[in-house]
Amino acid sequence: MKSPKEIVDTMMAKDFFSQWLGIKVLETGNGISKLSMTVRKEMLNGFGIAHGGITYCLADSALAFSSNSHGKKAVSVETSISHTISLAEGDEIIAEAKEEHCSNKIGTYTVTIKRTSDNAVVALFKGTVYRTSKDW
Repeated sequence: MKSPKEIVDTMMAKDFFSQWLGIKVLETGNGISKLSMTVRKEMLNGFGIAHGGITYCLADSALAFSSNSHGKKAVSVETSISHTISLAEGDEIIAEAKEEHCSNKIGTYTVTIKRTSDNAVVALFKGTVYRTSKDW
């Protein structure tokens, strides 16, 4: 069976969107992942702050990596996010995903996104995944 790092490396190799976001994998393991990225100018909305989809996408990648880490292919079935603080160009953020529950078919995860400059929580994400029978 592949290790969590091997699975995440395999996923990232074909995940061109996460690559475009500039996501860096800081940590991975069974049921966890820690990712970072920096907000760029082209990620800003009409208010001059980071588009909400940016933190959502970072959290979604953290969910994918943590939920696939056990060796079975998993896909999201429900997700939600709460944005607590706005982000500006140049802000570096870190997403930490944690497994809350994992069964043969369903897994639930929480992802906390923080700004690195002051450790402020900028978004809270919850995701539920369906765990297939397909191995990585």
